Amino acid sequence: MRMSTSTRIFIVLAVLMGLLSALNMLLPQTAPGSALPATDLQKLPAPLPVMMLAVFAIVLVAYGGLGFLGLKLSQKLGIPNLVCSEVSNRQRFGLPALVGAMIGVFLIVMDRVFTKVFALAPLEHPPFPTSLVASLSAGIGEEILFRLFFITFWTWLISYVILRRRWLMPVYWVISTLSAVAFSASHFPALMYLQQATGVNQFSPALIVEIFLLNGTLSLAAAYFFKKSGYLAAAGVHFWADVVWHVVWGVF
Repeated sequence: MRMSTSTRIFIVLAVLMGLLSALNMLLPQTAPGSALPATDLQKLPAPLPVMMLAVFAIVLVAYGGLGFLGLKLSQKLGIPNLVCSEVSNRQRFGLPALVGAMIGVFLIVMDRVFTKVFALAPLEHPPFPTSLVASLSAGIGEEILFRLFFITFWTWLISYVILRRRWLMPVYWVISTLSAVAFSASHFPALMYLQQATGVNQFSPALIVEIFLLNGTLSLAAAYFFKKSGYLAAAGVHFWADVVWHVVWGVF
């Protein structure tokens, strides 16, 4: 059976995700002067090339497998595929870039508000060029996990299978909200490392609210574009938001 163009593009993105994950092992993870220790390559359980190959393979299989399942199930839910002719390039790339950049500005403003009002430290950013690689990785990988797989699978299971194709839109947005919560919570381990905390209970309530507000806003916007224009649109929103937030603002 001939492979569709949409599937071929997804495979390229999954391979790119694996390459970016491997490349990330070579890049600095902390800014110069940070109190956090730099990654000690001598303490890796295997030589660096072996570790990079292992990371590439694991990411390719995990993200590729979950994303491929989501790609197939999304067709049953009427979500546009990666090359749907009914979605224009403006809808697939232009509007997501604009909205993503606006969300990036929103993240900057809200972080400043929380910093001033609640006396929080500004949220940290990866150093450049790690920030650029991280933005592209997040746009591809996190949208595979939290939109293409998570939303699609659970919406399909509940609305398409259990409820026998009823209440698709209400179920979609309930699942999208849960996806936003899960997406926001997934940032706590990295935040714990950056702030050298041993548990979420060490964070102030204001910081927890900020994490859920910022990431939840991005997540729901990505879910909207995912339903309307497909995975590439959701990935675009995420990527451009991170470019403004991590790459541009991170320099300052």
